[in-house]
Amino acid sequence: MKAFSLASWAPLGVALLASGASAADAAWSTIPAIQASGQHFFYSNNGSQFYLKGVAYQQNYEPNGTANNDPNAQYTDPLADASACARDIPYMKQIFTNIIRVYAVDPTKNHDDCMQQLAAADIYVVADLSEPGVSINSNDPSWNEPLYKRYTSVIDSLAKYNNVIGFFAGNEVVSASNQTAAAAFVKAAVRDTKGYIQRHYRKSLGVGYATADVPSRDELAAYFACEPEANSPSGIDFWGYNVYSWCGDSNYEKSSYGDRVNFFSDYPVPVFFAEYGCIEGVDGGPTHRPFTEVPVLYGNMTEVFSGGIVYQWFMSENNYGLVQIDGNNVSPYPDFTSLKNQLATVSPSITQSSNYKPANTAPACPTVGSSWAAAPSPLPPTVNPELCDCEQAALSCAVGSDDATAYGDAFNFICGKNAKYCVGIERNATSGTYGAIGGCDPKVQLGFVANSYYLDNNKASSNCDFNGLATVQNAASADTCTALLSAVGTDGTGSVPTATGTQGTGAAGSSTSSFGIPGYSTPAYFAVGKTLLAVYFVGLVVSGIGMLAL
Repeated sequence: MKAFSLASWAPLGVALLASGASAADAAWSTIPAIQASGQHFFYSNNGSQFYLKGVAYQQNYEPNGTANNDPNAQYTDPLADASACARDIPYMKQIFTNIIRVYAVDPTKNHDDCMQQLAAADIYVVADLSEPGVSINSNDPSWNEPLYKRYTSVIDSLAKYNNVIGFFAGNEVVSASNQTAAAAFVKAAVRDTKGYIQRHYRKSLGVGYATADVPSRDELAAYFACEPEANSPSGIDFWGYNVYSWCGDSNYEKSSYGDRVNFFSDYPVPVFFAEYGCIEGVDGGPTHRPFTEVPVLYGNMTEVFSGGIVYQWFMSENNYGLVQIDGNNVSPYPDFTSLKNQLATVSPSITQSSNYKPANTAPACPTVGSSWAAAPSPLPPTVNPELCDCEQAALSCAVGSDDATAYGDAFNFICGKNAKYCVGIERNATSGTYGAIGGCDPKVQLGFVANSYYLDNNKASSNCDFNGLATVQNAASADTCTALLSAVGTDGTGSVPTATGTQGTGAAGSSTSSFGIPGYSTPAYFAVGKTLLAVYFVGLVVSGIGMLAL
């Protein structure tokens, strides 16, 4: 790690803002990547162990909003604002920052300048893949084409930067006992995004999950690390833990830090605090956090934990900020100084990768029961956008309307007539029963269902209308679709071949919304993309379709 001083950083930041840096000599292309091995992270160039000393970096953003697709939540991409990075990085280095966590980035924007500044300061990044309105919904989960395009587009936009360690496929998606079925859809996202990275980018990029400190945390940790299908790796590459149990001048036992060390002692991947920094019960108020947990986190916990990320940089209504921003001025709060002083005293022991032989193995998967609702296998099918395009083209009765709020009656009518029409879109995490078309967007799913009904009812044009939503079209598909459509089958109960192409950063540039159909209060059936609203319909009309109500 190169030496750093505030005096030396200022002219560098000005120069970068003025002229930029070429890709050939950009710091983000030459900084050593961080790679996971067993329970630890290591620098790829010299094999020295890497401990996270980080801060959450996103202004005016509540990360839990992504868990429920808040249609009104907005965000500003923190990696696209070069002037803010130049303003903040010198202060970050005062608290020994070597990594930041960002919760939502815009894949259509350029991140070179900020990523260059971060890399020049030896700062790495871990990024969440979701954004407000495009995420796996806690109560009405799905893993489908619009989500896949969003997630892979974020990967496309950040993969070239060596100072990106990896991504979170979900943040606190499971926060209540009746949400554990959602874990299946997050794990399917982990599987598919890991596969996408392995096919197109450097292997050191990891995919993980960040959990809240919830009653199901032990089952969640086991579920995301277990590998029930050897031919389809779906286990996480690292585990993030959002922990706020050490408040004020607490201690190792009272905060249950010792219990966490014991539980994760034989975990197979790196574990770190993805958020920490309790503000409750602090003498002097939230801005006076003493951070007395820091010497413990980087002391006797380092055999199991790889450090942590303090929540958060910017002051907001939740009072967790370390600094106040006023234009170009940064004013640190007292807990900024406390954190700096605490981190200045730590010196965790460093293991060399050459001397480390991982021995821990994947845990057993939790079984479905009263406290756990996600079957370990199979997971929701892999998402394949090409398949969805092929299905759309091959339909004789296709949906023409993009008004997904009007789909509910059509779904109810068709699925109520005969359950066989809807087995291709079935989605039940508890029984592990999934239709192959369930990974497409709502328009394709309704088209598939409507087409099945139309073909089974004498191909009468009156049976392809559904109040003007659908029309008869000439079915046609490219030769490249033959194998895909054959694998899925005419009823949609076959297998989904793995997608092969990259998405490109233009695939998911706009935020989307998630709304229910007026008059319905049952679980949401879909999450949607650019021009479509989310679709909700009564899952009870068809036995076995939809999520198990807990």
